[in-house]
Amino acid sequence: MWPGVTVKKLEVNANLQGPLRDLKVLDLSRLLAGNFLSFHLAEMGAEILKIEDTRHWDPLRDFTSNDVDVTWKILSRNKKSVALNFTTSEAGRDILLKLVREASVLIENFKPGDMEKFGLSPDYLLDINPDLVIVRISGWGQDGPYSHKPGFGTLVEAASGFAAKTGFPDSGPLLPNLGLADMITGVTGAFAVLSAVRNVEVSGGEGQVIDLSLLDSIVSFLGADPGVCQCTGKPIPRLGNRGEVAAPRNLYRSSDGHYIAMSASMQSMTERLFNAIGRPELIDDPKFINNEERVKNAEELDEIIGGFIGERSYKENLKFFEENKVTAGPLYDALEILDDPHVKERGVYVEMDDPEVGSLPVPNVTARLSKTPGGVRSLAPKYGEHTQEVLGSLGVAAEELNTLIAEGTVKCIS
Repeated sequence: MWPGVTVKKLEVNANLQGPLRDLKVLDLSRLLAGNFLSFHLAEMGAEILKIEDTRHWDPLRDFTSNDVDVTWKILSRNKKSVALNFTTSEAGRDILLKLVREASVLIENFKPGDMEKFGLSPDYLLDINPDLVIVRISGWGQDGPYSHKPGFGTLVEAASGFAAKTGFPDSGPLLPNLGLADMITGVTGAFAVLSAVRNVEVSGGEGQVIDLSLLDSIVSFLGADPGVCQCTGKPIPRLGNRGEVAAPRNLYRSSDGHYIAMSASMQSMTERLFNAIGRPELIDDPKFINNEERVKNAEELDEIIGGFIGERSYKENLKFFEENKVTAGPLYDALEILDDPHVKERGVYVEMDDPEVGSLPVPNVTARLSKTPGGVRSLAPKYGEHTQEVLGSLGVAAEELNTLIAEGTVKCIS
């Protein structure tokens, strides 16, 4: 760990069972969206068989001194790795079909039409397992004029309207510096999977195909923007750190260079803020008398608030606003959040031992269930770590396994 930074030590329980403990998922995806989808299912106890024909791309690769991909370790935790060539090997395809018969869910994110080329069309898979839920992830969807275009998150984030509204008025549009569209798609996909599985297991329905696109997913988070533009005749403005519908809302720089976040959008909070900074006359000022007027005059309001904060240090500001019950707080970077007392006490991050890097702070389970909690059972597996175990469960004998290894159909590690 880093000097002066400690988080809760996680007591790993490999036998921990979550509410999805009976759900078997075949994850054929290569990119971030599918991995993030199965990540959420895995932390709730689902058995995720990560079917890897090759580990050729790892999202947001982050090297340590040992050339270890830390991101992969964290985002593919709680999963099993089966190194299986199912795209060009007939024997590998047959093994995959055996796994399909036992699975509840299959996730893939090949280009639309590729699964059909592999002889693994949804219709064929559903003939083999009528209860199977098949998630097909793509950039633009399985149909439409863009369906066969490259669909990386960057293109979708630009086309969706997200980048156009992000940034400062004079900065130009800004793309997110993380896989936002993929991650939103992963969360959306987890909800869709559980909806479809419930239809099978509770309502007596059949398996089906989920057409999950990055574009549809991020558009749902942008909500009313097109409707607002159509009705007002105005584009959504780029406001930097200001809010579209509430003020004050911004980041303000303390005298020592550290930033304070503030959102006092409720009338009572704004009045409390004005009193606290010694400007009670602003409560009845026509420019700041209600939220609508404050949004119109946000630049002037920010100058007043920023002037007050800029005369005090970071710690002085935090203490002052806490004592006066103003909704303000710190701006952390990725290391500073680990040292926050609330983050430590709640176990938002937990420390896990790792043979390659010593220890890692990893995000704890997102949703805390009181009766059937999920958990972090292990970091990501090595490539092919569970091939022998999974094939053994299918009745593949040692001699046959050796033949498959020699042919290049599978890979195993001891």
